[in-house]
Amino acid sequence: MTDTNDHRRLLLMDRSVSGRVGSSFTPLDVPVQAPPPSGMLRNDLDMPEVSESEIVRYFSQMSQFNFSIDHNFYPLGSCTMKYNPKVNDEMAGLPGMSEIHPNQPEETVQGALKLVHRLQRYMAEITGLFGTSLAPMAGAEGELAGMLMTRAYHLDRGDTNRTQVLIPDSAHGTNPASASMAGFDVITLPSNSSGNTDMDALRAAVGENLAGFMLTQPSTLGLFDTNILEVIRIVRDAGGIVYGDGANLNALLGRVRPGDLGFDVVHSNLHKTFTQPHGGGGPGAGAVMVGPRLLPFLPDPVVERLEDSEGVESYTLAKPAKSIGKMGAFHGNFGALVRAYSYIRSLGKEGVAAISEDAVINANYIQSQLKDDYDLPYDRTCMHEVVLSAKSLKRQYGVDALDVAKRLIDYGIHPPTMYFPLIVEEALMIEPTETESRETLDHFIGVMKTIAREAQENPELLHGAPHDTPNTRLDEARAARKPDLRWRPSAE
Repeated sequence: MTDTNDHRRLLLMDRSVSGRVGSSFTPLDVPVQAPPPSGMLRNDLDMPEVSESEIVRYFSQMSQFNFSIDHNFYPLGSCTMKYNPKVNDEMAGLPGMSEIHPNQPEETVQGALKLVHRLQRYMAEITGLFGTSLAPMAGAEGELAGMLMTRAYHLDRGDTNRTQVLIPDSAHGTNPASASMAGFDVITLPSNSSGNTDMDALRAAVGENLAGFMLTQPSTLGLFDTNILEVIRIVRDAGGIVYGDGANLNALLGRVRPGDLGFDVVHSNLHKTFTQPHGGGGPGAGAVMVGPRLLPFLPDPVVERLEDSEGVESYTLAKPAKSIGKMGAFHGNFGALVRAYSYIRSLGKEGVAAISEDAVINANYIQSQLKDDYDLPYDRTCMHEVVLSAKSLKRQYGVDALDVAKRLIDYGIHPPTMYFPLIVEEALMIEPTETESRETLDHFIGVMKTIAREAQENPELLHGAPHDTPNTRLDEARAARKPDLRWRPSAE
């Protein structure tokens, strides 16, 4: 008897049976055309011979293999896989939103431009900054925009010697990449034993070559840097620009505004905080907000509001005075902006503030319940995410973070972010978000406790996980470096 999983693993081409037909065609009602030149034809094109029902069943089964936030709990730290209200998709799908073209005359899309203008204002208000560009199409592009504006600011002042950007060792890898792409030299700063910026290292690194400091707040350790005001003062006193990686604002909404702390520029990933779905890698939106020093350098375009002598308003696409230019085609991913706008308007001021309260409470609840079963590198109040470690499990039982993550799959839970930040050994970064219920969190906590117990009693069970999926554990390094992307018929 063939195992069900074995059959489910078969590609469509491997289900082919000679002579089986999936569709039939009516006789041609147009003149027959000559085929392409023989040199352009192939005689070895292997197409599967399957029935229509088999095709439907195959792709239906494939769709069930996908895991999403609509299926179960997805505690992917830092990336914020939270429930995205369906009303936001409905808003983005309205004909007036989805059927317009970016090349239409401005007078025909005034409603869309007004929406973008309002969202610019909302993002500036939420972050405590002065201006917003919604042109960047991803978080990393928002980062790059921040660094390009930093460079433009210094060059505009004639400060050609400001070539260094300071970045903590806990930062996301896109931070140093963005700084390097903008032409800066990256200086890495260590974190202290509390997970904060090492102040002695900061003071030693600050000099006349300082262009800026890239700081994630809260950090990728899930911690609020309690030295933040002093950090910002030191950097600004030295003439540097303070960049805030606000990709994930879930812990700050309605509580702390980066602009009030002294940040000059902040970017935010709309897919993390403002309900734009990940969607298989995009399209995204990396809104970038700036203070007065960088306002003239915002990416092109921004939407401006005009008013004539009779008080009639209109909206237009404008280019800031010293803009760094366009980040991509047209003026951003409009569908993502509609979803974010709908989300903010639906929640209102009180609802936006409740996001951070619930997100922080949920993360600390998980931390309090699991810190006796897993290592806690920084035993202090966390923000929207908690970083645990499987270090002791590995040393005592040979069970590492990867084993824990793969075993979670057997319990119907998506693995958290692993081995990041790099300064935490065997890291497991967990973000429960604000949208999960107490029941879901308790179920997750129970599963994590069970896995910790399994690591002690039966470590081999974890080494072989997952056990209940169509594909079991893969050689991930080989899959990434030598992917097999081409089907070849069996040797039979």
